[in-house]
Amino acid sequence: MTDLSAFRITQKWPAQHPERLQLYSLPTPNGVKVSIMLEETGLPYEVHLVDFGKNDQMTPEFISLSPNNKIPAILDPNGPGGKPLGLFESGAILIYLAEKTGKFLSKDPAIRYETIQWLMFQMGGIGPMFGQLGFFHKFAGKDYEDKRPRDRYVAESKRLLGVLDKRLDGRAWIMGDDYTIADIATFGWVRNLAGFYEAGELVGFDDFSNVKRVLASFVSRPAVVAGLNIPKRG
Repeated sequence: MTDLSAFRITQKWPAQHPERLQLYSLPTPNGVKVSIMLEETGLPYEVHLVDFGKNDQMTPEFISLSPNNKIPAILDPNGPGGKPLGLFESGAILIYLAEKTGKFLSKDPAIRYETIQWLMFQMGGIGPMFGQLGFFHKFAGKDYEDKRPRDRYVAESKRLLGVLDKRLDGRAWIMGDDYTIADIATFGWVRNLAGFYEAGELVGFDDFSNVKRVLASFVSRPAVVAGLNIPKRG
């Protein structure tokens, strides 16, 4: 049987199926990137809820695998060379799983790097900016009398949506006909902006017809439907 006992995280979240990839996550826009990817690829995995309400992300066990105390993180018992591998950062995990399975990332070097380019666009732009907008529009920041911080992130979110909308013009997905890790990374955040953050009207979401079209295609995929609810909240 596979032995993962050398990894401290398994002391808090014991692996019932240590031969499977272990996912430590929460169904946030970053977390569901990996659960959707796992559902799309069909890799067998075991999921563990990292409960922010209990500050699980701050425990020594979790930080031993994810030193930035952010979800998601994975532990693959069948990593490179047959050795276990732990990873944090959702973008890195998506690239790793794509290469492991040979899915959703082209082997053609030019297309591969173009895809990674759009993955980085999400990681460096859409995620942080949409997240800040959510804070200032829906969460604690909404009570600030000074609306300049909120308006800054509204403007930047609109700009990013415009970049994405232009890219999707005449394309089924970000990379054209092929669904990739760039889509998996991006559209969970787009869904969250218009849905959970309730910021659709604020950013003029209806003006971005290509984004709306591709978002509809994204959320209709069975793996996305499943992955958006993994892991179940406690």
